[in-house]
Amino acid sequence: MANRPYQPKDRFFKQAKASGLRARSAFKIDEIAKRFRIFERGQVVLDMGAAPGGFLQILLDEVGPKGKVVGVDLVPIRPLNRPNVKTAVADVLAPEFDALLLSLHDGIFDVVVSDLAPKTTGIKDTDEARSIALAGKALEVSILRGRTGGHFVAKLFMGRDFESFRNEIRKSYRDVKVVRPEATRGASMEIYLVGLDRKPLTP
Repeated sequence: MANRPYQPKDRFFKQAKASGLRARSAFKIDEIAKRFRIFERGQVVLDMGAAPGGFLQILLDEVGPKGKVVGVDLVPIRPLNRPNVKTAVADVLAPEFDALLLSLHDGIFDVVVSDLAPKTTGIKDTDEARSIALAGKALEVSILRGRTGGHFVAKLFMGRDFESFRNEIRKSYRDVKVVRPEATRGASMEIYLVGLDRKPLTP
């Protein structure tokens, strides 16, 4: 089946604009939320790679006013004017990231979501390796700061290390789903892995 051509102003773009969403990508996390019911009212959720804020808008609606969402990205995120969201400019691979994240929220996260993506070079192996490194950092955070029974969502570029990374998630989560949301661009190599029901940490 041929890839769908890139359409910069496709129906998802138009729907996002009509709905007041900051990015068409918001429909990706919305689809995942509906399919797997991983978000609940009152949860604390981390969104890594959160700019411009489309995911945050969906997540805030999912967790409700008693929940909390933390968003980090390399670029500033325009304020959402909601009292239960915190955002910060951060490089997730920097040595100081863990301390910064602790300052934003010092408890556990019910769900860790990663929409992190590398700045692409056009070199397939390089881009895939950088994508895996970012998703790997998100997985590390979900294991160290995530709740037992919680969930994990990560975007990555499909490549030769895909299976080994999925197996890494399986070590910590009871089930792993592979998702290519409908709103994904036609020629994009990105997919999402959804880790369900995190296992208890073993000594």
